[in-house]
Amino acid sequence: MRISVIGCGHLGIPHAAAMAELGHEVIGVDVDQAKIDRLNAGQCPIYETGLPELLARHTASGRLRFTTDIREAAAFADLHFIGVGTPIDADGRSYDTAQVYGAIRQLAPHLDRPCTIVGKSTVTVGTTVQVTALAQRLAPAGERVDVVWNPEFLREGHAVEDTLRPDRLIAGLTTAEAEKAIRAVYAPILDAGVPIFVTDPQTAELAKGAANSFLGLKISYINAVADMCEAAGGDISQIVEILGIDPRIGSGGMRPGIGYGGGCLPKDVRAFTASARQLGTEKAATLLRAAEEINEARTDVAMGLITRALGDRPIKGAQVTVWGAAFKPGTNDVRESPALAVAHALQQAGGTITIHDPQAVATAVIRNPEFDYTDDLAASLDGADLVVLATEWPEYRQADPHVLVNGPANPLLVDCRTTLDPEPWRAAGWTVHQLGRPGK
Repeated sequence: MRISVIGCGHLGIPHAAAMAELGHEVIGVDVDQAKIDRLNAGQCPIYETGLPELLARHTASGRLRFTTDIREAAAFADLHFIGVGTPIDADGRSYDTAQVYGAIRQLAPHLDRPCTIVGKSTVTVGTTVQVTALAQRLAPAGERVDVVWNPEFLREGHAVEDTLRPDRLIAGLTTAEAEKAIRAVYAPILDAGVPIFVTDPQTAELAKGAANSFLGLKISYINAVADMCEAAGGDISQIVEILGIDPRIGSGGMRPGIGYGGGCLPKDVRAFTASARQLGTEKAATLLRAAEEINEARTDVAMGLITRALGDRPIKGAQVTVWGAAFKPGTNDVRESPALAVAHALQQAGGTITIHDPQAVATAVIRNPEFDYTDDLAASLDGADLVVLATEWPEYRQADPHVLVNGPANPLLVDCRTTLDPEPWRAAGWTVHQLGRPGK
């Protein structure tokens, strides 16, 4: 098929590259000419595992190209994915869907033949109905333009894998023609046995919010239990194993730490909480708000652990190395990063901060130039009084503590992600503190 992907960010670029990998001819659209030039040269402006290679391969083959001209996309494609951003609105609770409506307003006047618009962006329930009315009013093709909502369930750091081999597909639609188009564009994925749920648009819209909010609830729950372990002297890692073996629960997403961040979970939990209130389901809103409050408090919890680890030594005047800037491993996205939130708290307490990250130094320094940065793990320890592990990159789990011990004279490591096996580090002379786990 000939398809367009409107919006070239953390959602649009992986989706465009993955659609090319499936065999489609793809044109990506964005308003940023500098970004378009980089993409057409096969250079990826974001980091996602496997994405640079996929992008380079398909821009070189000619199957994937990018433009700032939405008229070119309208003339080229029969199916148009909308992957623009929907950040949290000024009210702090709902989605700002201005880019979605802006994309429709720019695209629709050029749609003069039957086609399908497929929304990927995360939106408030009821948006598809409004977008359909707008698109059909503006398009010369009128009611021959179908609108489908096909929410993404991508994990940042795994966006390519999750697009090509998703757990499930959801398509909220109202016509047989729209369902035919969706089944055609995703044919290789469906042929591989991936289930598809064909629903009405409002079910598709709610499903995305429900999924991400459940993940937020799960993360907040295990962090609350980790706090109980801190207070009682229990071991959260064993509790995770005990809970995870129950098939009704499972251990996925139950890593205690400093909370969730990024461009999806925080805004999706907030917006789903707001939707619950708008729908009059106050008890659901109360439950969701509790998860938010637990997540919002994780920086304070981390600072408490760091203070206890330092003992009589103050944070003020300390040289602190923070391992991690990205909100999670596998991406260079630092939006609402818990790691940077902890770095800020340490700086406000008087610490001097140096940050290491395998991929996110370039993006972090743009947003937070007040910190020192390095992409050399060993060099990050020079002069450090304290190391705080704040993003669970595999590079930290795989590091040799015997080699790194040459950094701090008395190495003190606070693992805020409970990601390390502490025993090899302790055997190498490190003092290790972890959330919800006893011992040093």
